[in-house]
Amino acid sequence: MRKSFSVLLLLLAAAPVHAEWMEASTDHFVVYGETNERNLRRFAEQLERFDGAMSAVTGVPRTKPTRSARVTVYIVGSDTDLRKLYAQNGGNARNISGFYSPRLEGPVAFAPRVLAARSGDFDLNFSTIVLLHEYAHHFTFANSRLTPPRWFAEGSAEFFASASFASDGSVTLGRPANHRAPELFQAPDVTVIDLVDQEHYEKRKGKDPRYDAYYGRAWLLYHYLTFEPARRGQLTAYLTALAAGTPSRQAAESAFGDLVKLDREIGSYMRRRSLQTLVIKGSALPTGEIATRVMRPGEAAIMPVVMRSKRGVGSEETARSILADARAIAARFPADAAVLAALAEAEHDAGNDDAAIAAADAALAIDPANVNAHLRKGYALFDKAQRSGDETAMRDARRAFVALNRVENDHPVPLYRFYLSYSATGTDPTPNAIAALEQAAGIAPYAHEVSLALAHRRLVEGKLAEARAALQPIAFNPHGGLLSAKVRAFMQSIDAAAGAGDTSALAGQLRSLADAGDEGDADPSAPSGPDQPAGEP
Repeated sequence: MRKSFSVLLLLLAAAPVHAEWMEASTDHFVVYGETNERNLRRFAEQLERFDGAMSAVTGVPRTKPTRSARVTVYIVGSDTDLRKLYAQNGGNARNISGFYSPRLEGPVAFAPRVLAARSGDFDLNFSTIVLLHEYAHHFTFANSRLTPPRWFAEGSAEFFASASFASDGSVTLGRPANHRAPELFQAPDVTVIDLVDQEHYEKRKGKDPRYDAYYGRAWLLYHYLTFEPARRGQLTAYLTALAAGTPSRQAAESAFGDLVKLDREIGSYMRRRSLQTLVIKGSALPTGEIATRVMRPGEAAIMPVVMRSKRGVGSEETARSILADARAIAARFPADAAVLAALAEAEHDAGNDDAAIAAADAALAIDPANVNAHLRKGYALFDKAQRSGDETAMRDARRAFVALNRVENDHPVPLYRFYLSYSATGTDPTPNAIAALEQAAGIAPYAHEVSLALAHRRLVEGKLAEARAALQPIAFNPHGGLLSAKVRAFMQSIDAAAGAGDTSALAGQLRSLADAGDEGDADPSAPSGPDQPAGEP
């Protein structure tokens, strides 16, 4: 599974009666879909209940993210529409059932619209499972500084992703991962030792591209350790050992005992006629306030442009295509702030900084609190200042982000860009700028660019252990791609340099790595990609 994200799609009808573009806003999500109010509200309720169920099971206190750190879910349309959107940057979209991007300005998920459930008990479809899987990852990274090993991250995500939602508001967790049945019974096996020792697994698998049972076995091991009475407390002991710095295999042997014996046990467990589940009552899962509204005609018209922009623009051709659509819609709705802000984003993505600033200013004249317009103006001014190297121009960019900070004082982008504005002009950051970077990292721990910047700052300060900690979420992101591999290799350089006085060379290496970025599409998610079976389960 490459990168994806989660939502309860089954509540949105494929062709709802009286469908119109609507927005639902909750404590943890913002959802946009072309549906009716009843479906959208029920959908948002299920998202909130899922978040609550994860909180209840993991023991993570349920807190509200900042306004822009909520996950924004776009209901794209049909599976074909979703795959077309995914493929705008190239790549094979054949098996895409949803995808996710942990953007600093706000994490986003894209999902297809599917048929509403006919009864009060909502069964899962594959798109829902994919997206719930990735929301589980997002929940973990947003709420914990401990980066779990891959098997635990994937096994727990599969455990939560098979949830079901009843009409009484209850959520059932731990249902059999039936979508993993083909791999569990047909794909090459993966042992417990493979799971808890990733290096052993990689060496054994080598360059064999065949799909194996990694996800299914990770789910099976997590499920068994969660519910088997004889194993009660062992997962906690394992995680405690990991938190203390014990390597995964050593921690597993200490907590679980004989790993070969455990492997035989989960094999027998898989063949049981039924498995235990956990039901969390609806009364324990409050949804909080859910506000819905019908979007204005201009907002509705610009939504396809917005989704294409938020998907990410990977080529000049794509940028020009999106911009042409944005300009045409802006000509029809010249007084809609959301339309003008979307135009500003398209202009900026196409490299037209002055036009982006003009469109953003026009949006802000109508709606001074429009966050997207503030962002686009700030980005365009920042880019212009960075190219010129002019400190006066950079101060203008800072002022633009300060204006956004006044609208939303815990938005991570102004904090991060305030820090970057110093290094962009070759100036040492002030203590306030460093504090802003630290605050941004706390608000958006899923944003890799902030983690890289914080790690670089720690290396400049000679704080190797803190630099390593800042890189952990990237290095061990279960779907981190090439960037994760590069960061893991770089962390070996940090370990080798332990005790060295001068860390400036390491800081320079990390800056080069960050500037190079990841290759291809760092954050897309698919239910079946390089690590998944080719067909629907």
